[in-house]
Amino acid sequence: MLSYQHLYHAGNLADVQKHALLAWMLDYLMRKDKPVSYIETHAGRGLYDLSASEAQRTGEAAKGIGTLSGALPRDHPYTKALETIRAAHGPDAYPGSPLIARTVLRDTDRLHLAELHPQEHAALCKAARGHNVAIHHQDGFDLAQSLCPPDPRRGMMLVDPSYEVKRDYDSIPRFLGRIARKWNVGVLALWYPILTSGLHEPMLRTLQAAHPEALRHEIRFPPIREGHRMIGSGMFVLNPPWGLADETRRIDRLFHAVKKH
Repeated sequence: MLSYQHLYHAGNLADVQKHALLAWMLDYLMRKDKPVSYIETHAGRGLYDLSASEAQRTGEAAKGIGTLSGALPRDHPYTKALETIRAAHGPDAYPGSPLIARTVLRDTDRLHLAELHPQEHAALCKAARGHNVAIHHQDGFDLAQSLCPPDPRRGMMLVDPSYEVKRDYDSIPRFLGRIARKWNVGVLALWYPILTSGLHEPMLRTLQAAHPEALRHEIRFPPIREGHRMIGSGMFVLNPPWGLADETRRIDRLFHAVKKH
């Protein structure tokens, strides 16, 4: 359960989709002066070095952010967060979702980041520390249950497990249902892989039946290497901010334009 390390996959096409939508949603929440809470259940290390041998070995970043960074609008919240992090940490730095949130959010907002992997947690403590950031070395699902509804009540949660534990596909719909009842005003975003096996499909059917008003966005891409089972990624968002559907269409156009070249 503790073997997954995202450095091998940081900056891939799935990250671009997830982080572009995350940055846009957080930026939307910043349009009001009221403080927000941000909760992340599986935070990872927060900051990645794309020149590291692990990242270079898979080549996923080169086909992801390496290809798409020039196609992103300069004023997009994701682009601005990426530029801010690279100005501070170098051109090969890539921010995970905790650092994107830390960059977009204000000092008056509160962040709760959970990471169970010991090495990833230690790195996260260095990368994302701040007076308004609480970093938890515990199971993110348990943390979310204990925090919700958070204070401030306005805000967002990102659920982004590695899905190494296959029972996550069965337990996540129940988990999101409980959180939605506790925190009925929170923006709840779930990332999931699209797999050749279809293992994700029953989870999505259950979620859509329980939350027909939610927004579902998916992108597809070729397997990164022969035999790789992931052929796309998705975001399932409860209480989607107004305008998010338009933003997903912009993301679609971005991916389609890059595929043509």
